[in-house]
Amino acid sequence: MTALDLEADPVEMGLDTRRLLRVEDHLKGYVDKGLLPGWIVVVSRAGKVVYLARYGQRDMEAGLALETDTRFRIYSMTKPITSIAAMMLYEKGAFELTDPVSKFIPSFGDARVWHTGSSLVPVTQPLVEPVRIWHLLTHTSGLTYGFHYAHPVDELYRKAGFEWTHPRGMDLAACCDCWAGLPLLFQPGSEWNYSVATDVLGRVVEVVSKESLDSFLAEQIFNPLGMTDTGFWVSAEHKEKLAALYSPEPATGLAKRNDLLGALALEPPGYLSGGGGLISTAADYHRFMKMLLGEGQLGGTRLIGPRTLRYMVKNHLPGDRDLQEFGRPLYAETSFSGVGFGLGFSVLKDPVANKVLASPGEYGWGGAASTLFWVDPAEELTTLFLTQLLPSSTYPIRSQLRQLVYQALID
Repeated sequence: MTALDLEADPVEMGLDTRRLLRVEDHLKGYVDKGLLPGWIVVVSRAGKVVYLARYGQRDMEAGLALETDTRFRIYSMTKPITSIAAMMLYEKGAFELTDPVSKFIPSFGDARVWHTGSSLVPVTQPLVEPVRIWHLLTHTSGLTYGFHYAHPVDELYRKAGFEWTHPRGMDLAACCDCWAGLPLLFQPGSEWNYSVATDVLGRVVEVVSKESLDSFLAEQIFNPLGMTDTGFWVSAEHKEKLAALYSPEPATGLAKRNDLLGALALEPPGYLSGGGGLISTAADYHRFMKMLLGEGQLGGTRLIGPRTLRYMVKNHLPGDRDLQEFGRPLYAETSFSGVGFGLGFSVLKDPVANKVLASPGEYGWGGAASTLFWVDPAEELTTLFLTQLLPSSTYPIRSQLRQLVYQALID
């Protein structure tokens, strides 16, 4: 187990201790009202932990407190890890960002694009250009998620068995072939839509590396960084450390146990989801964030070159547009104005347009169970928030946490 503890005096690192207390004062209210089971927040400056707070329970029914070694389903916070893995292979010349995905997954050579019709009778048209690797990294591929409920193609995903889970008996290769056979929402590169693209990217990692995704991540990222408690499932030995998953009860909004999805973390998955399959701890993910802040390096271990990392966290949306303009509308608790997208990360272009207290160039992402992280190179600041409430759009915790953290900076 990787240790997690305070490493520096907040005042010496430019934060006001009393102002930092506003973070937990505010977030405790969510637990006290029964809206969240519990949470942990980790803030670091210049790579040193200056604030560590936790509150509530990892399992309300069993009365188990949330601890620093509690394991959380990080869902889409898996995506930046898979994206780093892919770009590590890119640095070895394994592919070019402009390579067609069909070079590695042949079924994508036959992909077609939604034109009109319904989920019962979809009318499609040919690709103008192929789905490329950079489309996967930026979510501009035309792929989607079944849980969006925004388009007939989303319904086709659900009919095929893809909403929050996947059909039993299908591995990652089979899932990718299935997605390739469903219509794309739009011509690749023409719009942004959050999707299974990073899962497909994980399959590219497997094909290129000739390793399963779990083995590659363990050998190339987790072991070198000391992320000893991160993986695609939790063994019986560590079952008690896994936080229970909750969802809001429709009538009251109170957190209600969701074992239907939560129990999936306790068995080896049918397919290795590079887009949302990992379980991790605050200590482990903090080490991943420290590597990002170190531009690809943690201690004496370098995963990726600094120029590659800086390239990844530029806005790669065509015309330097933001997600509000270029993205498909999604139900979310945060605004897309002033936010671009890089290779695996959201990138803050304009804090004023986004109406958040933050820095241009801040990057990060969140997960479906209301988790969040960001890295701010300008302030040498990282923030991690872990809880287990699905879906993430339930409460505006992410925007609130930003204002609470940034207001504590006083240097």
